[in-house]
Amino acid sequence: MRKTVYLFSDGELSRKDDTLAFKTAEGRRFIPVEDTGEIMIYGEVNFNKRLLELLAKKEIILHYFNYYGYYTGSFYPREHLNSGYMILKQSEHYLDETKRYRIALELLTGAGKNIRQVMKYYISRGKPLEESLKSIEKLLDSMSASKGISALMALEGKIRDYYYQVFDDIIDNEGFIFDKRTRRPPQNTLNTLISFGNSLMYTICLSEIYNTHLDPRIGYLHTTNFRRFSLNLDLAEIFKPVIIDRLIFSLLGRKMISAKDFEQASQGIMMKEKAKKTFVAELDAKLKATINHRPIGRSVSYRRLIRLEAYKLEKHLMGEKDYKAFVAQW
Repeated sequence: MRKTVYLFSDGELSRKDDTLAFKTAEGRRFIPVEDTGEIMIYGEVNFNKRLLELLAKKEIILHYFNYYGYYTGSFYPREHLNSGYMILKQSEHYLDETKRYRIALELLTGAGKNIRQVMKYYISRGKPLEESLKSIEKLLDSMSASKGISALMALEGKIRDYYYQVFDDIIDNEGFIFDKRTRRPPQNTLNTLISFGNSLMYTICLSEIYNTHLDPRIGYLHTTNFRRFSLNLDLAEIFKPVIIDRLIFSLLGRKMISAKDFEQASQGIMMKEKAKKTFVAELDAKLKATINHRPIGRSVSYRRLIRLEAYKLEKHLMGEKDYKAFVAQW
């Protein structure tokens, strides 16, 4: 599997023959293109058309993030696997309310069950989360009876409210109090971590969709519109609890990130560069870690799970096999 390259320094990213060169105040380093799948840019980085031509040729996606570390946009090379047939199937399932609801229900059910699995994991380690878990299980049981996608989303919002309420019990760190979910900008250290991690999850899902026949502009939970990709947001809902949230709990539990790694900025709280580098290094390790995947009878990486999720959705759209969202079994 090809690597993710993270660029935090300011500099210039250029084409050097058939490879990449990143020049900063500290010097120049080369980035081999053959084993690079995506580049995440956090610093102020200049590049030109020649570079984009090479990225397109080598099918390398470039994601860029703003000063605060949140996703801004992507250079998404010409879709090399997209097919007119699949776009028609995606559109058909989006425009047919019953078909769209079926996919949306499974996506949100999978997300809710993964939240439940995370809570069960910490209950087994002595955290007092039982009452909140009971409330979430009741909401999960009622999800299939909801009328329409808006009602589904409202139920999912209630599940997340109960879930976020137990973050303080799981983390047990006065430097990271949840209070309430805040975004754009996040207003405390924990919300900053969540937003930073979720932003990465969205881009990773986008990169994995690129390697399938699916068009990321057609999603089923998040409304398809003129402004953005949406299918990657859909798939991210399934994986945020088991990848991003678990990673945050682990980083704080092992004291790899502390309250000193944040600073007040003009638009809320932001992570310092050291904390960002720690986060992406641990996320990279998490994505490479493997678990036993029972349906296919072998171990796969967490990153591969995301690709497999997209493949399952393809099969559903083509009428080969009903889509069932991934649910963690640990």
